[in-house]
Amino acid sequence: MLKQQLNFKLSQKLSPQQIQLMKLIQLPTQAFEQRVKQELEDNPALDNGKEKSEEYDFEDEFKNDVQENDSDVIETEINVDEYLSDDEVPSYRLQANNYSKDDDEKTVPYASGTSFSQHLKTQLQTFRLKDNEYDIAEFLVGSVDESGYIRRDTPDIVDDLAFTQNVYTDEETVEKVFKIVHQLDPAGVGARNLQECLLIQLKRKNASTNVELAIEILEKAFDQFTKKHYKKLLAKFDITEDQLRDAIDQIEHLNPKPGGSYAGNLRPVEHVTPDFTIKIKDGELELSLNGRNAPQMHVSREYNNMLKGYKETKKKTKEQKDAVMFIKQKLDSAKWFIEAIRQRQETLFVTMSAIMHHQEKYFLSGDERDLKPMILKDIAEEIDMDVSTVSRVANSKYVDTPYGTKLIKEFFSESMKNDQGEDVSTREIKKILEITVGEEDKRKPLTDDKLSKILKDKGYPIARRTIAKYREQLDIPVARLRKEI
Repeated sequence: MLKQQLNFKLSQKLSPQQIQLMKLIQLPTQAFEQRVKQELEDNPALDNGKEKSEEYDFEDEFKNDVQENDSDVIETEINVDEYLSDDEVPSYRLQANNYSKDDDEKTVPYASGTSFSQHLKTQLQTFRLKDNEYDIAEFLVGSVDESGYIRRDTPDIVDDLAFTQNVYTDEETVEKVFKIVHQLDPAGVGARNLQECLLIQLKRKNASTNVELAIEILEKAFDQFTKKHYKKLLAKFDITEDQLRDAIDQIEHLNPKPGGSYAGNLRPVEHVTPDFTIKIKDGELELSLNGRNAPQMHVSREYNNMLKGYKETKKKTKEQKDAVMFIKQKLDSAKWFIEAIRQRQETLFVTMSAIMHHQEKYFLSGDERDLKPMILKDIAEEIDMDVSTVSRVANSKYVDTPYGTKLIKEFFSESMKNDQGEDVSTREIKKILEITVGEEDKRKPLTDDKLSKILKDKGYPIARRTIAKYREQLDIPVARLRKEI
């Protein structure tokens, strides 16, 4: 049975311009520069400020002409004053504090040299290998990951050689070639697990009592060593604490990721461009927005000339009218993009300013224990914007502070109450936990229960399970794995 029903529904849809603005706000400085560059390439009506535009007043001329012609031409009004200006400083020309283009970092540095894989393949040429052995060795070298490991089982490698390289071999031959790969530099490369990696490095060292004991520990008691069961190791090998300490010292000086030490890995050097800068002058905080977020753009001279030529033409053809309608679309797009950049700059500055004043004590001291509880909603309410807008700024922007370059979202944290009933930041509690662990006696590391009691004595009533959660977030191992001799 069909039934009709009337429902009322309230919905909100973002315009394409609003969606694009949100995307612009989310972009960090370098990505934003690429977006501006792309817009300049796509929209010929935009100019990057290198040439100064002239101003032509043809609004009335164009309007009257359209109204006098056939109805197939849409009645349109173009106000060129909104796009063009012959002022020295147009209203849409975005400014930055004491910023000069000469200060720009024009290039992003890249590591140069031979790739890690090529470095290993070059070393293979120093060995006398049969054709099939060289093919296997080259395949193994190509399977080395960035850490320097080959995380594959021998049977799988045999199968892959047959199916992908048309090389038919057996596990015994692959193991033989593995021993050759293990002779390559850096020491430990080509290992299939951490135990093998450390043993390869130890066996290259000059023979000594400490090295031999370290090898024996890794070969016969690797699990007990990783779990730091030192009493069991002392009993198993019948050694003194000093001997065990010396052997462990040999192991701790090895490289668990030999691939990461190779300088020619050809990976881009991480290059973070701060979106904001905070300085302290006369005891006061001073915030500035990176000038690279404030490009200078206006309507191009070519479009001015095209519009001027249309104005001076007495008899307009349909093709000319169509061309001018196209120009209007590009002008509208240019006008919106310039306005979007202005709104982006304003949104970024207002948001960061609110964050800076909320965390003023921290920015003056640099002590993370001075960070106040702050969530996205706090800032959104203060600047009267949506939480999603604040999130877009916080999650992708960096600020240069007197204490280093920080990701803005690091300043946000939830609150907990201390024994005085005051709200304190969870970041403050984590910092105190980190300091407490750093000051503990490593021969008798503090358990989570003891850490909970210590923080409670300091005025922070934290449950043991919360201590465990914060400890994991700080990448601090459990007490047993922090133990030292």
